[in-house]
Amino acid sequence: MLSHMMVGVRELRNRTSQVIDAVRTGRRVILTVHGEPVADIVPHGLRSRWLMGDQLHRDLAGRAADPALREDLERLAGHTLDES
Repeated sequence: MLSHMMVGVRELRNRTSQVIDAVRTGRRVILTVHGEPVADIVPHGLRSRWLMGDQLHRDLAGRAADPALREDLERLAGHTLDES
């Protein structure tokens, strides 16, 4: 049995009771719009505050910080707050 299932918003409308049954049995349901994940439906009380390292890595892999941040950090590297 899968630990999660994916369901589109249109499918959710037609299969709401099945989705609720899946969540009640402990399964996580990933809600999609046009095939892209937009939300997780999880059993009440089982939501974790922490992500596993591999999940966090996947979530952050496609995101980049402000390009100027790298320049600022390189410029400040080795300096303390007391230095100007």
